Amino acid sequence: MRRTDQRRAAVVALYQADLTGRPLGDLLARDATDFTRQLAEGVDADRERLDELIERHAVGWTLDRIAPLERGILRVSIYELLHRPDVPAEVSIDEAVEAAKELCGADAPGFVNGILGAVAREEATA
Repeated sequence: MRRTDQRRAAVVALYQADLTGRPLGDLLARDATDFTRQLAEGVDADRERLDELIERHAVGWTLDRIAPLERGILRVSIYELLHRPDVPAEVSIDEAVEAAKELCGADAPGFVNGILGAVAREEATA
């Protein structure tokens, strides 16, 4: 299974958990790959820090104003930027922008790209 599909599976599970309040473990497919589980569970464990980064770089937006699917895409990508040195920043950002193009509204790709670019620059200088 392609990593693109595995990222999307993590985003979908996180999106469902965000909307329903159900435990993430109940929403991950039984046959979810290790990569999907690592992303989803990692995001869930580090959500507070990820959300803080999103809010800091989403100028003029509060977290609750960002659509749940976009939040999930951002969280997964930022998690990769922070915790997955095996995934180049450019790949994570590109995957997130492509997901936003396919799954979200017309303005979402630019919004996602802007936030992720700012986070990546901040982390590169940290």
